[in-house]
Amino acid sequence: MSKAITKPVAGLTLFALVAMACPAPIKAQETTSPTRPAPARPSLPTTKPVPQPNVAPSNNTAPTTTPVAPSNNTAPTTSPVAPGNNAAPLPNVAPANAPATAPAANQPVQTPVDYALGGGDRIRINVFEVPEYTGDYQIPPGGQLFLPLVGPVDILGLTQAEAADAIAAKYSRYLKRPLVTVSLISPRPINVVIAGEVVRPGSYTVGLQGGAGDNPGVQYPTIVGALTLAEGVTLAADLRQVQLKRKQGLGPERIINLDLMELVRKGTLPQDITLRDGDTVFVPTATEVNMADIRAFSNASFAMASNRPRTVTVVGEVNRPGSYVIIGGGTAAAAATTPGNTQGGGGGAIDGGGGAGGGLPTVSRAIQLAGGITSAADVRNIQIRRPTRNGGEQKMTVSFWKLLQGDPNQDTIVQEGDTVVVSTATNISPADATALADASFSPATIQVSVVGEVKTPGLVNLQPNTPLNQALLTAGGFDNARARRGSADLIRLNPDGTVTSRRVKLDFSKGINDENNPTMRDNDIIVVRRNSAAGVGDAIGAVFGPVLSPVLGIVNILR
Repeated sequence: MSKAITKPVAGLTLFALVAMACPAPIKAQETTSPTRPAPARPSLPTTKPVPQPNVAPSNNTAPTTTPVAPSNNTAPTTSPVAPGNNAAPLPNVAPANAPATAPAANQPVQTPVDYALGGGDRIRINVFEVPEYTGDYQIPPGGQLFLPLVGPVDILGLTQAEAADAIAAKYSRYLKRPLVTVSLISPRPINVVIAGEVVRPGSYTVGLQGGAGDNPGVQYPTIVGALTLAEGVTLAADLRQVQLKRKQGLGPERIINLDLMELVRKGTLPQDITLRDGDTVFVPTATEVNMADIRAFSNASFAMASNRPRTVTVVGEVNRPGSYVIIGGGTAAAAATTPGNTQGGGGGAIDGGGGAGGGLPTVSRAIQLAGGITSAADVRNIQIRRPTRNGGEQKMTVSFWKLLQGDPNQDTIVQEGDTVVVSTATNISPADATALADASFSPATIQVSVVGEVKTPGLVNLQPNTPLNQALLTAGGFDNARARRGSADLIRLNPDGTVTSRRVKLDFSKGINDENNPTMRDNDIIVVRRNSAAGVGDAIGAVFGPVLSPVLGIVNILR
């Protein structure tokens, strides 16, 4: 019986001991393992003692709710920081570093838009949770600030984010992970240099508009605004290769090429460019002239004003070569009646008026002011010589014959100092002469003197390129009884002051040609001589006229 009783009791006792011994090792592993990470069992209350070793660092960092300055000054900079205690400062650290690298990485072709600090800027330095080191400062000309506790800090040419990093590096010797922000309160005036093909190159001071610093309404000047300050771009400029030269702190100078023709044609710029202090805008001289581009940007806001007076010299086959002052506007009729057009050279002007050509000072207006082309002008080869800012000269050739065919780009715009050369044609066809007679760049009328054996001798007004036979008809035609019909004398005053006279054998059946029926020029003189019978009669009358005159007088009285 004792065996039957002791065996079950021993078994139950052994089972109870095993059951009591098994939970004890598991519980001891959970509570005594100091290296087990807290996120493994986040719901267990037993993990509360785990962050106890990090309590001291959490009081030394920015997220603490009770700022204690001495603890910030004594905490070691190498102590680890728990992830849970960094939740508050992380959003402040990331934006401070992001602007310095994000634009360069995402848009490497664009110019950096971060403002470069310099002498005269007024900034605010904020050291998080340390108000005694926070304040407003005026950057001196040298760009070196003297801050409490740390002394001089050089921030010349740095962006706001870079300046914040430089100041934080200084304070890191005394503060645990200092969080520093730099904001611009009032920027300094911007000084830029504008050079090249502009009307008034030089240095300009450009102010900001709409506010200052961190005011949302602040507007920094653009390249287009700077060109407007320089009174516009000249017609010799290459707008597809405009350069912006910018210094980048202590680093090398950066050059950005801009195509302003994209702005003119499409209204966009490949880069969003705003100017910074010390920038240089350089407008180069075009190596190849595109008259379509000149027409395209002539009315742009950054082009030279069309109503700006400009002095242009017109020489060659024009009626009054010389130097003239041209202003946009006017018509051919205005050119004919302007007082400056009544005498050669010396400063006549076409005043503003909205006539043909959109009111622009063009080559045709310069020729109108010079009295129009002569009948010997080669309208297919009109040269324009244009001085450039680099001391050179641009040369271009325009064809007014193409202008008559409907190409307005041939009537290009002139600028200050241009010379228009109208060359002499080697051969002019009658069709060309007829077409050019009514052109706006031809004179309205020319004056020709017809004397001798014509019905109404005297001064006649003709259209340009009128042939000799039309001039005779305007004077009433030949005196049938006295005129010599086979020839006429043509006396011409040349532009160089000389006088030429030649006998023209008339043959109107051959049309307009220089040998038998030449075109007339202003101030030509046509002399129609008497025939042989008229010559003999005049000779007899000269000899016997004094004797026969009394007898003829008595006969007339008796009648």
